[in-house]
Amino acid sequence: MIELAEYKTDNRVAYITINRPDKRNALNPELVEALTDLFLRAGHDEEVKVVVLRAIGEVFSAGADLEYLQKLQYISSQDNLEDTIAIKELFYTIYTLPKLVIAQVEGHAIAGGCGLAAVCDIIFAVPEAKFGYTEVKIGFVPALVTCFLVRKLGEGRVRELLLSGELIDAVTASMYGLINFVAAKGEIAMQVKSYAERSASGVSGQSVALTKQLIHSAQNSKLEDSLEEAILLNVQTRSSADCKKGIASFLDKKKIEW
Repeated sequence: MIELAEYKTDNRVAYITINRPDKRNALNPELVEALTDLFLRAGHDEEVKVVVLRAIGEVFSAGADLEYLQKLQYISSQDNLEDTIAIKELFYTIYTLPKLVIAQVEGHAIAGGCGLAAVCDIIFAVPEAKFGYTEVKIGFVPALVTCFLVRKLGEGRVRELLLSGELIDAVTASMYGLINFVAAKGEIAMQVKSYAERSASGVSGQSVALTKQLIHSAQNSKLEDSLEEAILLNVQTRSSADCKKGIASFLDKKKIEW
């Protein structure tokens, strides 16, 4: 049986690969569950510091499986609720994973597929890739991704993208702040690998986890509460082994190997 998503590690980088090219890597319950399990596995893998999400085929992900969406019209509200919760868990797991997550987008990322990329920390994409949220064109709503996208892009851009349902190219997506880097088709894999491995060896895993926690908190708390948490984390980090190692290496002018 072909696995819908594959997991392998190399040089402290976990590569999670979507493997449903015949369905344009569309999200169905089985794939959502498989991806969630693999990201949780990467989060607990002590040998892994960076996670790369990529896909086999010409499309990164076309979003929700339309055949499955048709079936959802005839099942109970409870089943629909459970399905939506499962997708929420996938997005939230990626967004809050205590490790750097990079999306390697080598094809179109549309609707839920664009949401899947958007919840990653860093996005590399080929110039040919198109991005967008087409839900309003089929009478649907980009419900879950809106919660993450407003935090990432701000209300103005989100209104433009979500209410029009139009697709944008990678250069425009970069200008909007939706993605970080545009790389040629023949170069993107090497660029992602290089970026991931530099991060794995160049930054403290503990600091990445705590910084992601701070970013999340800063957007979900009152300023006063966010600052109080920042104070506590600052004090906690100053006495940590990673911080002591980093400061000692800096003062001794030695390269730090994380």
